[in-house]
Amino acid sequence: MLRLKPDVLYFCKSKKNTDMFKPLDINEKKEKSATEPVDVERVKCLIIGSGPAGYTAAIYAARANLNPVMYEGLQPGGQLTTTTEVENYPGYPEGVTGPVMMEDFKKQAERFGTDVRWGMATKADFSGGIHKVWIDDKKLIEAESVIIATGATAKYLGLEDEKKYAGGGVSACATCDGFFYRGKDVAVVGGGDTAAEEAMYLAGLCNKVYMIVRRDVLRASRVMADRVKNTKNIEILWKHQTKGLFGDNGVVEGATLVKNKGEAGEEEVKIKIDGFFLAIGHKPNSDIFKDYLETDEVGYINTIPGTSKTNIPGVFACGDVQDPVYRQAVTAAGSGCMAAIDAERYLSEKNS
Repeated sequence: MLRLKPDVLYFCKSKKNTDMFKPLDINEKKEKSATEPVDVERVKCLIIGSGPAGYTAAIYAARANLNPVMYEGLQPGGQLTTTTEVENYPGYPEGVTGPVMMEDFKKQAERFGTDVRWGMATKADFSGGIHKVWIDDKKLIEAESVIIATGATAKYLGLEDEKKYAGGGVSACATCDGFFYRGKDVAVVGGGDTAAEEAMYLAGLCNKVYMIVRRDVLRASRVMADRVKNTKNIEILWKHQTKGLFGDNGVVEGATLVKNKGEAGEEEVKIKIDGFFLAIGHKPNSDIFKDYLETDEVGYINTIPGTSKTNIPGVFACGDVQDPVYRQAVTAAGSGCMAAIDAERYLSEKNS
């Protein structure tokens, strides 16, 4: 989302956080919850998820006297808490660390009365006029309005080296981190439109860009594929797969690839790079809402253009869970503002 220094990983969400807002699919827990009494609470505005979108929604909702209750999820503050230096968010001319920035957001939300709580949304029922959300499969929140700010998780290859070099050159956002690799050599993994766009962006900053493509064709649109092929400092490595990364002191210095894996002529190839960019997609954290909310084929929650409104009255979505295009902190914050204003207007009309 934001530009980071090359010694910082922009880790949209770790695997640990992939299930941040999914049901806890454990039979024992289900059986237990069926027999135990459920703690029920009624609220005017429930915010699910934190980060720039959730906290901004909380600030606006609190100032509008909606008495918002926020459940932060497994990663309070969202993905920015995994970064150090943030340089491209307005209002911080000297830069700020991600954790400090999110703590500032949280304090501001609490200052106006937001009830910020630890907990994970595990189930939702939007079939009635009052929206129901279960927290940790134990507490039931009945909300007049719900703002969903659960974010999206970047997809990674699953290599141990991605964790080993966390903070040392691995990134899932060229727009965020490319600035710090000016004049250097980098690699982009992927062959779709996203990878092509990332490669083109990096080509304008870096000395050389390798595109690591598993197949012998690009999945990107014809226009994007042609642009990549016609860019002099982009080299496409056809039928290559990443085996691992290498470098000293936790900093990426190169990648080990396998060419023609499983075929005749299979060989190991090493390339020297300073940055390793993943561009194989994101997964929105929207699974528990899919029975009720309309999403695109990937899972991003559909909102009415120009608003945060979903197909269910009183349910709003903001931030990366509904934004497959920009995925920046500043745009997430803006959509959080929209969600709170939409929620306030919905409740005002409903109760008038």
